[in-house]
Amino acid sequence: MKLYHSPTSPYVRKAMVILHLGGIAGRVELVAGGGTPLAPNAGTVSANPLGKVPCLITDAGEAIFDSRVICRYLDHVAGTGLYPADDSIWGVLTREALADGILDAGILAVYEKRLRPEEIRMPAWVEAQTVKMRRAIETLEHGFAALSGPVRADHIAIGCALGYVDFRFGDLGWRAGAPKLAAWYEAFAATPAMSETAPKE
Repeated sequence: MKLYHSPTSPYVRKAMVILHLGGIAGRVELVAGGGTPLAPNAGTVSANPLGKVPCLITDAGEAIFDSRVICRYLDHVAGTGLYPADDSIWGVLTREALADGILDAGILAVYEKRLRPEEIRMPAWVEAQTVKMRRAIETLEHGFAALSGPVRADHIAIGCALGYVDFRFGDLGWRAGAPKLAAWYEAFAATPAMSETAPKE
């Protein structure tokens, strides 16, 4: 398998965590695929017309994207059991989507600050994305009980989302309003699969 990736992408990190948990990281060749909407990576575009990472090329040569589909596929290949077979799957998938929403909002804010010329940037847009992240984190704090038990896909997505907030929005101060979530995250972030995939500039 091949994985088009960027070392700082939180979406890529979700897949990398599953590769480590499943013990199949050695079966995947990492291919540099990072870019921006204004300058997408040509190799990534050749595999994924949207030009986004991660994009997984299976052993059969099939391209799989986006990150949530890749995570389901890798869970299937590795047999990690991250997606319940009973009705609790709907809560897992909803929290996974909520975590990805944090990432989506964060990425939009970063692009606004990094890609748009300073004279036409919209601080109100960045603030709106920040509000989304805060609301989502507050929701996770209120539903903290759902994060008990063995590691599931929603745990990974939430852990990667909070890690990205720390990485790009260190001044957000989210822990003050989410002490239970913060304590859970500190323990989860220290696990080998998370610590070994932490983003680095």
